[in-house]
Amino acid sequence: MKLKLVGPDHAGIECDALILLEFEGTPRPELASALAPFRESGEITGKFIEMTLLHSLPGHKARRILLAGAGKQDKFEVSSLWKLAAVAARLLKGKGVKVAAIALEAGFDSPDHVSAAVKAVIEAGWEPDQLKTNADKDGSRQIDELIVSVPAVTKSLEAAAQAGEIIGEASNLSRNISVEPPNKLTPMALAAHAQAMAKANGLSCEVLDQDRMRQLGMGALLGVAQGSAEPGAMVIIEYKPAKPAGDVRLALIGKGVTFDTGGISIKPSEGMEKMKYDMCGAAAVIGAMQAIARLKPSIAVTGIIPTVENMPGSKAQRPGDIVTSLSGKTIEILNTDAEGRLILADAITYAKQLGCTHLVDAATLTGAIVVALGNNQSGVFTNNDELLGQWMSAAKSSGEKMWHMPADDEFRELLKTVYADIGNVGGRAGGASSAAVFIKEFVGDTPWIHVDIAGTAWLDDAKPYMAKGPTGIPIGTFVKLAQNWK
Repeated sequence: MKLKLVGPDHAGIECDALILLEFEGTPRPELASALAPFRESGEITGKFIEMTLLHSLPGHKARRILLAGAGKQDKFEVSSLWKLAAVAARLLKGKGVKVAAIALEAGFDSPDHVSAAVKAVIEAGWEPDQLKTNADKDGSRQIDELIVSVPAVTKSLEAAAQAGEIIGEASNLSRNISVEPPNKLTPMALAAHAQAMAKANGLSCEVLDQDRMRQLGMGALLGVAQGSAEPGAMVIIEYKPAKPAGDVRLALIGKGVTFDTGGISIKPSEGMEKMKYDMCGAAAVIGAMQAIARLKPSIAVTGIIPTVENMPGSKAQRPGDIVTSLSGKTIEILNTDAEGRLILADAITYAKQLGCTHLVDAATLTGAIVVALGNNQSGVFTNNDELLGQWMSAAKSSGEKMWHMPADDEFRELLKTVYADIGNVGGRAGGASSAAVFIKEFVGDTPWIHVDIAGTAWLDDAKPYMAKGPTGIPIGTFVKLAQNWK
């Protein structure tokens, strides 16, 4: 998509459609007379994501004006702009718009706002139809050019627009991978995606096969993989800045279960087809590493993807089995459907062995987090308040909603077992927290964030702002964390 940043004269922009923000209770003065009848009739109120498409308004060169309701001005955040711009872009692309513009006035023209608006338009163009015979393979149903109008064009805003484009493209890469069917996206196919991305962006990529993982002692991951005919793998992607700022080495770790039947503790058949989404954390790492390679932050970043298929084959691990993790800790398998935390345990231990100083993992880990937070916010768990502060700041900057959840030592009591160092489940109560505390067992004192994206990584139904399927979360926060590292 062609991208251009221009000054405040949005009325003079020649385009197919111009998006203007209309706040509730604060009508746009330049449109007062033209829109008076609509406001008097209650057709235009400024309520959030209310969309009114108008044609050939006097004083504007745009062929159409899309008046986008922005809600209450004091509640309008970066996440609000992202959603509003995405709704507008999806509406306009459905109308055949090729050149679109959006006006961001003073107060809503920060680098974060500009980046979010650009990212939203790019993400709004994505559709999950790659395998349909009538898919939009030539991009004929896409917005080709976006013009962003701001009060003053500056280098920081130009950089923000470019970052929004890069992160949006990375998000769509992640979504393209995530939507692939499990007969095509096996663990080794996921590793191949990582390798292709790394090669295209000048990153190093190593894939540990099952023999190498067995030599290293990754018993937790291999225990999950043994039930499938498809071999598992551990993928390591490296970004090294030309002039690193200090000795920080950030690890981004993504759960990569390419299909999850639950194993011997098999899931109900209804809805099981959705379990191809259990590798969205891994896909987010691939997308984030692409964006990081292009944006070039000043810290070293390592992307780590443990990837397996969880199947109930004749060699599958059983409830009651005990495996020895890479850390040396023994784990009693109480439920084979709690497999994500097992592969993350070995990935986290390996990240520490590589010398990573800070750890962030993202995983579609628990149904319990969906019960707690629904589908609007990802759950965040940590052992380090300073890293938590950086993460939450990055999330706000990117427009991705997160909520801090407890990972107190009391939850460790739920994981006690007579036969091994730790059990892999702790019961229904506090399930998201006990899962996080299981992972925490392998972290030690290393600053760590765990993000449970089970409720936010996938949309079961299309929304006005996004197609059905993978969302790309938390790529924006991954990248902003690396960019804004303190």
